[in-house]
Amino acid sequence: MHTNLAKYLAPTSIIDADSKIIIDYAMSAIEGANDDPISKGVKLYYAVRDAIWYDPYVPFYQPQHYQSSQVLKNGRAFCIGKSGLLCALGRACRIPARVGFADVRNHLATRQLLDYLGSDIFAFHGFTEFYLEGRWVKATPAFNKELCRKAKVTPLEFNGREDSIFQPYNEDKKMFMEYVNDHGTFADIPVDRILDSWKAVYGLKRVRHWIESFERSGGKHNRNLENEDWIK
Repeated sequence: MHTNLAKYLAPTSIIDADSKIIIDYAMSAIEGANDDPISKGVKLYYAVRDAIWYDPYVPFYQPQHYQSSQVLKNGRAFCIGKSGLLCALGRACRIPARVGFADVRNHLATRQLLDYLGSDIFAFHGFTEFYLEGRWVKATPAFNKELCRKAKVTPLEFNGREDSIFQPYNEDKKMFMEYVNDHGTFADIPVDRILDSWKAVYGLKRVRHWIESFERSGGKHNRNLENEDWIK
């Protein structure tokens, strides 16, 4: 394998692809797959997309909040945690993997989430890239299929050969996600850069309030995206 890909196979303290829970889950997820990286990558994608529920209200300000093994244990994360987990599972299966980020404008969300963010921009939206058949292929496992049904959005599929990014339209032909700024790809999750970006987009005061709220509650929240009011 090309030496430039070595860092995309190596575990980190956040993308802990060498942890037992990650390895065990990866091996279970690829059971029945053909003995090729594409077949395994597709299996891993669905094991993250639907088994880990999308939750935009979980803690976000420390490296351990994104640690792949912890995301797997929690069973809930927002796009960055889910993308990091998929990256870790890929590396556990010897598939070079990295995380990528972009700012997206969300045209379809809940009223409560938009109020919480104070913006329709989702800063540093995360996705995964697998190195398959000699090139990087994007996979976006953020929204589980149950949530997609509530939002009237077709769940994103992944075949290992074509990029899988957020659909521009929902099932009613309304704008859904629009990519507005590319932040590039990384071998690890750049927590400090993410926080700096969020402070710039959402405001220092708002981000500090979120952090203080999590500190007071021990990392808990009383919000449930599945029960919120989707903007039609």
